[in-house]
Amino acid sequence: MTNSKLMFDALILGGGVSGMSCALVLGSAKNKAFVNDKKIGVFTHQKNSSLQEAIINNAYGITPGKLGADLLFESIQHLSETYPHIEQIPNEKVLKIEDEFAGFIVTTNKNSYKTKIIVVAIGSSNTFAIDGLLQYVETHQKSLAEKQRIQLKNTDHKVTEGIYVTGTLAGLRSQVAIAAGSGAAVATDILTLWNNNIQTHSHDSIKK
Repeated sequence: MTNSKLMFDALILGGGVSGMSCALVLGSAKNKAFVNDKKIGVFTHQKNSSLQEAIINNAYGITPGKLGADLLFESIQHLSETYPHIEQIPNEKVLKIEDEFAGFIVTTNKNSYKTKIIVVAIGSSNTFAIDGLLQYVETHQKSLAEKQRIQLKNTDHKVTEGIYVTGTLAGLRSQVAIAAGSGAAVATDILTLWNNNIQTHSHDSIKK
């Protein structure tokens, strides 16, 4: 049963690179007038992230030799410490998405949540099985055919009204820097939407 107390303005499905990047940028905009009343959450399930076995040597801003598993763990800490208002939802697997008036119901193996915006930030494995999104699945356009990867049909990360997709599932190549940029791009699209469609971003500065 859906708990009305669990209504979100934006809910990010996935705690990998693109999902956490999206969460961090949304979190950093907390002092903007059009964001400070927004409730944002992220499912921090990382078990199936392709980063679990990675060693990163070629990503801007990441110390060479960084283990992907460490980066995933550190990203959760980073979000908790810097933007604690972003609600982290661990150990839940999303099973179904349903349309509801002015938003969606996201059902996991443990709970249900209401949200106005969904960001789908999970991997491009052909085991993808979220009911309510299967109609958008197509063959990945930038992956070797033998890998049998999939993507969600989208235009500039937008799947349909209220649903965005990031990273490899958006049809992008599997690269840490690309995934991070993809999540950040979707965050700024959401911020722009919340800002009455006036183009915006979120920067910090030593001058402030």
